[in-house]
Amino acid sequence: MPITAQHIRTTITAYLDQHPEDKREITVVQGLLDDGDDLTSRKSLPGHVTAGAILVGRDGRVLHILHNATGKWLLPGGHIEPSDDTLLQAAGRELAEETGIPPQVVTPHSEIPLHIDIHPIAADPTKSEPAHQHFDFRFLFRTTADIGELQAEEVTDAAWRTVESFSDERLRQRVARAIL
Repeated sequence: MPITAQHIRTTITAYLDQHPEDKREITVVQGLLDDGDDLTSRKSLPGHVTAGAILVGRDGRVLHILHNATGKWLLPGGHIEPSDDTLLQAAGRELAEETGIPPQVVTPHSEIPLHIDIHPIAADPTKSEPAHQHFDFRFLFRTTADIGELQAEEVTDAAWRTVESFSDERLRQRVARAIL
C-alpha cells in the first residue's frame, strides 16, 4: 500500500513528540497536508516528501554520496515511490539503490525520523521542474557492511565521514547522541 497522508501525519506527530523544537519548521508540511496536497507525488508543489538515510558504519562515521545532479556530497535518499509502504522503508530502499548495500545488512535505529530537513531545490528545465522544496524525512540506520556497487546514474562516489562533517548543527548533535 502506498504511503498515505495519514502515515506522513502520524510520522510527523511522533517526530514532534521527540523534537518539539522543530514544530515551527514542520508547520508548512502540516499545512500542505491539511490543504489536501499529495506530498508523495514529486509533482506536488510547492514541495513534496522525500526519504533519506543516515547510515552509521562500524567506526561511527556516516556514509555520504556524491550526487551527480548537484555535484554535492549528500546523505543517500530520494523521492517516494508508489511501491513504498512507509517512509522508513522508502529511506531503506533509496539507501540500497544508491549505495549497493543490501537491506539485510542494515538495521534501522527507529521508526521515527532522527531529522526532518526542509530544503530548496533549484528549478530543472531539463525535467520541466520549477523550483520547489523537499521535505526530507531522515532515518538513522546502522551497518557493519561496506559500500557496494553505486547507482552510476545518480551517484559518482561514496565516502564515510565523521559526524563533525555535518554543517547542520541540529543534525550533528542528534546523530552524535544517537550513536553513543
